[in-house]
Amino acid sequence: MDPRIEAKLMINRREFFGRQALGMGTAALAGLLTRDGLAAGQQNKGLPGLPHFAPKAKNIIYLFQNGAPSHVELFDFKPKLVGMHGKPVPDSYFEGKRFSTMTGNPKGKVMLAPVEPFKQHGKSGAWVSSFMPHVASLADDLCFIKSMHTEAVNHAPAISFFLSGSQLPGRPSLGAWLSYGLGSEADNLPAFAVMTSISKGTTCGQIFYDFYWGSGFLPSQHQGVKFRSGADPVLYLSNPEGMSAPVRRGMLDDIAKLNEIKLKEFADPEIATRISQYEMAYRMQTSVPELTDFSKETEKTLALYGPGVKEPGTFAHHCLLARRLVERGTRCVQLMHAGWDQHRSITTELYTQCRDTDQPTAGLIRDLKQRGMLNDTLVIWGGEFGRTPFIQGDLGNRPQWGRDHHPYAFTLFMAGGGVKPGITYGGSDDLAMNVADKPVHVHDLQATLLHQMGIDHTKLTFKFQGRHFRLTDVFGKVVKDILA
Repeated sequence: MDPRIEAKLMINRREFFGRQALGMGTAALAGLLTRDGLAAGQQNKGLPGLPHFAPKAKNIIYLFQNGAPSHVELFDFKPKLVGMHGKPVPDSYFEGKRFSTMTGNPKGKVMLAPVEPFKQHGKSGAWVSSFMPHVASLADDLCFIKSMHTEAVNHAPAISFFLSGSQLPGRPSLGAWLSYGLGSEADNLPAFAVMTSISKGTTCGQIFYDFYWGSGFLPSQHQGVKFRSGADPVLYLSNPEGMSAPVRRGMLDDIAKLNEIKLKEFADPEIATRISQYEMAYRMQTSVPELTDFSKETEKTLALYGPGVKEPGTFAHHCLLARRLVERGTRCVQLMHAGWDQHRSITTELYTQCRDTDQPTAGLIRDLKQRGMLNDTLVIWGGEFGRTPFIQGDLGNRPQWGRDHHPYAFTLFMAGGGVKPGITYGGSDDLAMNVADKPVHVHDLQATLLHQMGIDHTKLTFKFQGRHFRLTDVFGKVVKDILA
């Protein structure tokens, strides 16, 4: 058979519709690429018309604590819980509520008092336990929300819910929405960067799924770029052995020409994304080594973050890297530290978790503040839910004390970015079991974060499969009382 005829017979469905729609698709593509900032060599500038109003923050650093820190151990002091240590949970506190399968029905479980003492700190009088002395010293710079509540009772759905607004994987994450809507201030670093860490020796680590920083149905240009420990912080940036920079440049130029041919032929925005990302990767070959070189940081600055700051892969190292990223124009940095899932290790591994995260967290906030960057950088610290005020395990076996997942009331804190410092908003009941005052849902928090970045959360949408989606789904109210 004539090869030309055979080629026409072998055309697949995608190619057929791509070629038939060429005229219309190409005409629509220019607007699409302008909207999404995907044209070759073009910096990601975000959407026209954004921000919707003057932002209070330019950047977000989200210190996400995978596994769920215990609010009753760290921030939510309840004298009644101390007094009820070892006594059964009153039925009225858990009736009609769903817990993880590890707890099942809480009936008969006994209350567990905090294992470390609490004190009030600063002029604000915020309660913080001795687990977090460095964070406690910043009480007057922090905004504690003690009335957080969520819907998921297991880790992956709950983390996905916090970061993407949906318990099911596949929706764009917060950083992807910010990259899509606001773009990047840097042309040689990603708009959205991610780092993951875990305390050494922990037995309760969490899996870091890629969808925690995914772009979902948004163009893949907006997914988080993961920075790793080791010689190559970002994979595939280094030239292959034996390839010089001019050869690499020539190869990328040729690949771009081939991609542009396909782009004209099929009008697929993901082809434009590839062109853009190849260019970004080439520029990052220079910017990333400079970014990750701490040699010009003063010893005084390094000391803020604690002893682990010079060890790549630690939470302390990532906190300093986060400051350097936002300093250079990265829009959103998501640090994820696993190991907080203390079902049997409240009296052991919680000490390690706090030691590894307490000083770096406080050091990051102090560093941003002394550089004048805290005003327009919003820092968030918290996990996907809290821990039960009742015990998981045997009260007589202290080394194995633990707490189960608890979505009904928990605490997170924020600093900077136009949020009121030195306040505590909302509260749980007298056993830290349920929200009793000024509830804040996950979608409310998301709406508030977007608001501080100058975005009306109801207007930042993307049409997918016939529906206009947004980070907050169809919910969410800005928590205006915490805003300066």
